[in-house]
Amino acid sequence: MTGIINYGAGNIFSLTAALDRLDIRYGMVNKADELATYDRIIIPGVGHAGAAMQKLQASGLAAYVGQLTKPVLGICVGMQLLTAYSEEGNSPLLDIIPLRTLHFEDRIDEKVPHVGWNRVFQENNCPIFDNIAKDAYFYFVHAYFIEYNTTFTAAFTQYGLKFSAALQDRNFYGVQFHPEKSGTAGEQLLLNFSNLF
Repeated sequence: MTGIINYGAGNIFSLTAALDRLDIRYGMVNKADELATYDRIIIPGVGHAGAAMQKLQASGLAAYVGQLTKPVLGICVGMQLLTAYSEEGNSPLLDIIPLRTLHFEDRIDEKVPHVGWNRVFQENNCPIFDNIAKDAYFYFVHAYFIEYNTTFTAAFTQYGLKFSAALQDRNFYGVQFHPEKSGTAGEQLLLNFSNLF
């Protein structure tokens, strides 16, 4: 069963609606002792990474996420929380994956935020992309991006520059796009994650 970290910084409804469509069983994680109940964990998130980190710390869950050995998936801001630092609010984050979350502004000529469908190119044979086309489109909404790194990038995309669309480090996974809003490719990714142990 999948646990969704419920720390007040995610659009949980759209995610749970997608999980319901896919018949993926889930429950909410509100405190640290509930983490053990689940086989895998999703960290959702929308909005401001610094504020999300403060909410995660206030929930008491921040100290435990990095210790998890079961599969963990961060979505959008949830993925950014896995990194070391965000320029958004000049915030230290969970520092599980040693990368930085940076602002598009002053780095690209394109409109910020990056909103819409974009092609994602897989790398490093990450299992959450099993049975998904190598250059599938996913839906993005974000003004901050995670720097590209060959060691940790599971997929990249281009929007004025090349950046990490997905990450993997050990049992930790992250996607900058919204799989719950990305049609059949996004649904397949959620199914793939739900089958990880």
